[in-house]
Amino acid sequence: MKKFNLSFLLILLLPAAAWAQFQGNERPAGDTTLVLSLDDAIRIALSENTSVKVADMEIKRNEYAKKGAYGALFPQINASSMYNYAIKKQKVYFGSDSEEEGSSGGGMADMMAAAFDPVYYYIMNLYQATGTPFIPYVPAPVDPSEQSGDDAIEMGRRNQVTLGVTASMPIINFQLWESLKLSGDQVELAVEKARESRLGTVASVKQAYYGVLMAKSTYDVYNAVYENAVQNYKLTESRYNVQKASEMDMARAQSSLAAAIPNVYNAENAIYLSLWQLKAVMGVDLDRDVDVAGTLEDYAEHMFYDINEGAEAALEHNSTLIQLADQAEMLARQIRMQKDAYIPTLSLSMNYNYYTQSDKFRMSEWRWMPSSSLVFSLNIPIFSGGQRYHAVKQTQVQANELALQRENTERQLRIGIRQSLSTMDTAMKSYEAASQAVKSAEKAYSIASRSFEVGKSTLTDLNNTELTLTQSRLQKAQAVHSFVIAKATLEQTLGYDYTQEN
Repeated sequence: MKKFNLSFLLILLLPAAAWAQFQGNERPAGDTTLVLSLDDAIRIALSENTSVKVADMEIKRNEYAKKGAYGALFPQINASSMYNYAIKKQKVYFGSDSEEEGSSGGGMADMMAAAFDPVYYYIMNLYQATGTPFIPYVPAPVDPSEQSGDDAIEMGRRNQVTLGVTASMPIINFQLWESLKLSGDQVELAVEKARESRLGTVASVKQAYYGVLMAKSTYDVYNAVYENAVQNYKLTESRYNVQKASEMDMARAQSSLAAAIPNVYNAENAIYLSLWQLKAVMGVDLDRDVDVAGTLEDYAEHMFYDINEGAEAALEHNSTLIQLADQAEMLARQIRMQKDAYIPTLSLSMNYNYYTQSDKFRMSEWRWMPSSSLVFSLNIPIFSGGQRYHAVKQTQVQANELALQRENTERQLRIGIRQSLSTMDTAMKSYEAASQAVKSAEKAYSIASRSFEVGKSTLTDLNNTELTLTQSRLQKAQAVHSFVIAKATLEQTLGYDYTQEN
């Protein structure tokens, strides 16, 4: 029996060396574990967290978009070139269809003959004045079989090359000017979203940090239960060996010690999980050895203040409401931009071209002909089938929806503030009650422990008092944890920046 009991005790004491690493903040020499305070964890998260980095990149993206939008105010210069090879040249007909059918009326030929008649009669009169007979020119008759019936003339050359430069810029465009202001609003919205990301990161780091402290407090409580169980087992074993304790007492001591082991293992695992969560929020390598400084009890002294001071907390710094206000301003600007579509626009454009044609592909013999023009374009909108009108109405409905959404969001935020304040108030009251319960339970356990040592009380009485002490300690730690978590949530809702909080 003694050999069995000794082996049982040695097996149970094996994890003690590993559990000792969570006792206190002292580290052995050569330990590379990074011990962080809450401020250190927040600073690392604000520089390494992925969501914060993405938010900062989004700001840069919108700034580039804004600069690109301002480029529409400057002249847009483009160069162009074109080469055209005529496989079959275009033909032009100067006669009319009636001429081809034998008719004598109409067509380019009749027009030219009518224009040449005054010259013809003038020359004929000159010949008559000099007495020289005038013999008009009569073209030789053409054999009908030799006529092709095609009097078309080919136009242009085989090779055509055009080189040109065009430049254009708006002079009066109210819609464009309003869109540039809209680009600036988008940058402001991106900045506010980045601030919201930082607020969320700070809140997440605090919650993860407090989670580690809560896991450590839980571990301390269950480890104390385990150590008491070990002492009770040793005492019961020594009494059993001298036949002052029954076999029932020995079995109870063994079962109490065995029952304490799973709670310690679960608490130890909770510490590892909470540390992984903290490292994930901070954005550091999960394999990096990290630990937190301090205890949950360090935050208990900051719990008590007048809770009614925050009952009417202002929401002017709340990031969600600020973003909704920015979106409302952007919709209002979008409505003005859509209404500006009714206003005429004036633009200026200029082009300069070089043009050449040749039947031979010899660039040295090409003759280039320049041409240029300056154009003012006035665009006056008259009718668009109601597109502009309905676009304005659609955006106005969207603005009304956003106003209702903002009202509901503000209502939900105020409910959240009251919930946080109520939780903090309950946590303060629970902490006071738990503190008194711990004092009473510690005194009761001390009395029961001394009575058990002298044999005036049973192990069952001692275990009952220890259970009460364990529950009181856990309730005390839970009260502090609930308070700091609710406080972190309240700070995020109110939009307190980390720098402002300091």
